[in-house]
Amino acid sequence: MIRTASAVRRRARIRRSTLLSFLAVMGPGIITGFAGNDAGGVTTYTAVGAHYGFAMLWLLLLSTAGLLVIQEMCARMGAVTGKGLSDLIRERFGVRWTIVAMVALLVANGSNVVAEFAGVAASLELLGVERIVSVPAAAIVIWALVVFFSYRVVERTLFVLLLAFIAYPVSALIVKPDWGAVARGFAIPTLPTEQAALIAALALVGTTITPYMMFYIQASIVDKGIGRELYRFARVDVSLGAILTGLNGFFIVVVAGAVLFPHHVTVTSAADAAQALGPLAGDQAKLLFGVGLFGASLLAATVMPLSTSYAICEAFGWEAGISKDFREAPVFMGLFTLLLVIGALVVLSPSVPLIPLILVSQNVNGLLLPIVLVFILKLAADRSLMGEQTNSRVSQVIGVGTAVGASALSIALVAVTLLGAG
Repeated sequence: MIRTASAVRRRARIRRSTLLSFLAVMGPGIITGFAGNDAGGVTTYTAVGAHYGFAMLWLLLLSTAGLLVIQEMCARMGAVTGKGLSDLIRERFGVRWTIVAMVALLVANGSNVVAEFAGVAASLELLGVERIVSVPAAAIVIWALVVFFSYRVVERTLFVLLLAFIAYPVSALIVKPDWGAVARGFAIPTLPTEQAALIAALALVGTTITPYMMFYIQASIVDKGIGRELYRFARVDVSLGAILTGLNGFFIVVVAGAVLFPHHVTVTSAADAAQALGPLAGDQAKLLFGVGLFGASLLAATVMPLSTSYAICEAFGWEAGISKDFREAPVFMGLFTLLLVIGALVVLSPSVPLIPLILVSQNVNGLLLPIVLVFILKLAADRSLMGEQTNSRVSQVIGVGTAVGASALSIALVAVTLLGAG
């Protein structure tokens, strides 16, 4: 009896210790995953659902599986090497390839930061708040949070923003979709060959498996100090983040497919979708969709410039880290500030077409993705770098399949575009 009670207490202590270890590590994977459902992501998922119904859900499922595997590779590399992705690219492939990757990332992320502030503006305009007020206020709050507070405070604040994502599954319950049709969208792969469908498919993959997420997850693992001994807990965090990312994308497509697709509503932005949901599904759905868009945009408007600053500073050996100040990491904080300022100013300019810019940013992500995936697959399979923590055969196969699929979509898009132009 005494031995049994002692064993029970010991198991309870082990479970408590395991839970506390996971809670200490939790953050980078979940935050990175949810940040992938940014304003551009919400716009893309909404447009796909509105134009094609549930027909591309199978592609979202495959993209989510690919995201999980790729994010796990990046997190593992960060824990094993203690270095960020761009740092490893420079060491293994040289400065030339690093510059190519960083220029492409800067172009993609720069347009994406604009997209996030456009999302903030659009979501609050649904509540009657003008962008001249909402955009500068959001930029100042984000800047002050990162510049004046530690990594831990920033991470906890970002966790609070995750609550806004509850809006999407609740919206799906409100609109009551045909779940049989949803299941068929998962089970039966279909993809029209016209240019518009290929653009939508590439944007869907590019917004689910976003290059900046890979740079951010690895950098945040390093910045948080997660090493080999705690990586098993970080793997759970990364897996949760990827799965929840896919689920949120799923609910957005379902809402748009159930409400907007049958009525042939033309959607060019998530704000359009929220406006259209009002008369078709009720003001509750409209408000919830707007709340989700605001939370997603604010989260990604913080994470995306951070990801860019991490990547570029790591690539060229400059100091980087949220807990550092301007004196300790001037380039990191300066670049972060510059991206926020440019993003906010572009959105405030009446002459800039915001929605085309958002959609272009997702296509740029899709075109950049195969390049970044090749770097990741080579690095994560390098035994001299990773030792016993190299990719398993299953991870490598899924990773290669993701890279080949993304490349095929990119090539098909280019080919169809050139043929159409000819």
